[in-house]
Amino acid sequence: MGKVRIAGFSVSLDGFGAGAEQSLNDPLGKRGPELMQWFFPTKVFRAMQGQEVSGEDTADDIFARRAMEGNGAWILGRNMFGPVRGPWPDDSWKGWWGEEPPYHVPTFVLTHHARDPIVMKGGTTFYFVTDGIESALEKAKRAAGDKHVRIGGGVSTARQYLQAGLVDSVHLAMAPVMLGRGENLLAGLDLPSLGFSVKEHVATEAATHVVLER
Repeated sequence: MGKVRIAGFSVSLDGFGAGAEQSLNDPLGKRGPELMQWFFPTKVFRAMQGQEVSGEDTADDIFARRAMEGNGAWILGRNMFGPVRGPWPDDSWKGWWGEEPPYHVPTFVLTHHARDPIVMKGGTTFYFVTDGIESALEKAKRAAGDKHVRIGGGVSTARQYLQAGLVDSVHLAMAPVMLGRGENLLAGLDLPSLGFSVKEHVATEAATHVVLER
């Protein structure tokens, strides 16, 4: 049976999952890429970029691969899909990822503004959900079957699902940096009261990987 999970979610030591001032030029916000330095060298990321992949797996490789495997559907917030705010001005924006996004399964985007589905190369279809997080999760579970539903972010979306008690498993990649400002994933979240405990933790040079489960 698949889980509802947050996986490969990078945060700073002070709990920020994205930098401030997200824009077309800074999709992760100012200094946001500093959180992802564990991921960029991995085989998973290099393969996404069409780069050569070889050599033995590092711990970062293993966690990156685990985060991408077994997902039958994804859920994204509007900000994760792109920088466009308010009503869609047209149908030109199709995500940050070009013609072939990295999801390869049905992907549900939370928004207040309706839009027709977008079929992309590689098996990704973006569906736009306007009636809340529970509805998006119901649709994603139906699409995923016995595979996982991955809550892809951004921070606000992950927090909503955590606060609602709808997440089974969380993998945080804690980068050895402090952002000081941006979007904080952990502020005010009482994860033990939500039933989470630490099941696994592995430190590398670029991140400390912590797996929490209910």
